[in-house]
Amino acid sequence: MLHLLGTGAPFLVAGRTTTMLAVESDGAVLLVDCGGDAVERMQASGLNPAHLTGLIVTHAHADHLGGLPLLVEKLWLGGRTAPLPVYGIASALDVARRLLDLFGAPEWKGLFEIVWTEIPERPRAEVVDDAHFRVVASPVVHALPNVGLRIETKADGHALAYSSDTEPCDAVVDLARGARLLVHEATGEGPGHSSAAQAAAVAQQAGVPLLVLVHLPPGLSDHDLADARAVFPATVLGKEGGRLRV
Repeated sequence: MLHLLGTGAPFLVAGRTTTMLAVESDGAVLLVDCGGDAVERMQASGLNPAHLTGLIVTHAHADHLGGLPLLVEKLWLGGRTAPLPVYGIASALDVARRLLDLFGAPEWKGLFEIVWTEIPERPRAEVVDDAHFRVVASPVVHALPNVGLRIETKADGHALAYSSDTEPCDAVVDLARGARLLVHEATGEGPGHSSAAQAAAVAQQAGVPLLVLVHLPPGLSDHDLADARAVFPATVLGKEGGRLRV
């Protein structure tokens, strides 16, 4: 199950937070990005933060990483003792470590271990391969080094792809082929980002059954998707707290 914990771009409107995803399989939860209050969003979606098996940070922009200290603090105060794997490319992990240092996390008594795992910046680099998930990552085209993801749930072998922030690129097409859905940003056409219509073209090339748009700018509504749906009819806006079967 895919949980859309947040679907917004950095500049937000009331009722929408930064784009954060959680994938649930057999009770395990894998979190992707944490620009906002991920624990609150997980709880609002009916997920138990204690079941979090790892965090993937796609890149070092604040709307994808800025909530990390709050995530760690809430898990710590909630009694977590198990190590927390945090996966990311080198530049993202560097910022993540410095954020936790800035807030004094290493001095928090009894803080669980954070297991930092670097994602190689190459196509289809292995990120996670555990009892519940298999995840691979590929570099995408953004202002900062960044990766898109393909997440497979081992319980049923189904997969989803996530573009993260990117211009349209072949890497996302490759990650999405054979997936049940593509979650693609739709901030708007420009350097490092994509419009809804451009995301639709990526979905069409990949042959996915469903395109879910996230990283949504203020004011984008269902009525603005005519151009996108002319390219790929199965295009929908991601909804805050939405749930989609993988």
